[in-house]
Amino acid sequence: MPVQDALFRPVRAGNAFEETVERLMQAIRLGVVGPGERLPAERELATRLGVSRVTLREAIRSLQDAGYVESRRGRYGGTFVKSPVPVPAPDRRVDPEELADALTLRAAVETGAAECAAARALGPSDRRNLVARLTECRDATLEEYRRKDSRLHLAIAEATGSASLTAAVADARTRVNALLDRIPLLAPNLAHSNEQHEVIVAGIVAGEPEAARRAMAEHLDGTALLLRGFLS
Repeated sequence: MPVQDALFRPVRAGNAFEETVERLMQAIRLGVVGPGERLPAERELATRLGVSRVTLREAIRSLQDAGYVESRRGRYGGTFVKSPVPVPAPDRRVDPEELADALTLRAAVETGAAECAAARALGPSDRRNLVARLTECRDATLEEYRRKDSRLHLAIAEATGSASLTAAVADARTRVNALLDRIPLLAPNLAHSNEQHEVIVAGIVAGEPEAARRAMAEHLDGTALLLRGFLS
């Protein structure tokens, strides 16, 4: 199978935007589409990835804003990889094992926290705290978003009633935040994250452990896709 076919295969449904960004970044970082070269035409690429053209355009616009691609008009126009391709500064490079370890820890403790919180009989204060943190995150500015996002995830951990699990989530989140600080904030991803937050909190408040766990797993997978795309 040609490398382009392997990279530009259909994405999964849950995190279409994030996985599209990851696929495009893989193609750029691996040199499958080299500096100065043009990405496949929009219609072709959307078909190969199995995403809508709206989703593809959002992904390309995000990479354009981050400085990885540029759009050119005219007969020979299209989306071209920047030359040279931006490379992370030495202090922003990530060891692949460090990245994998941080993502594995987060997946284990945060999906478990969502499940445990949903299985617990929540008091009024727990419910108020979850809803307040959810609203705070939804209304956050771009500059505030990661801090408010962290507060929501910690509120979910606190709703388990386990100090040890809350501490483990705080540790995992601290490590992931250090990685997130190395990649750009993408507005479509934040909007999608807020939608996923609503589903997670709804599952917890409704007392549905499996639904809350599944929703959290899908949410964390979206973040992992972006981190791997930009940092791997």
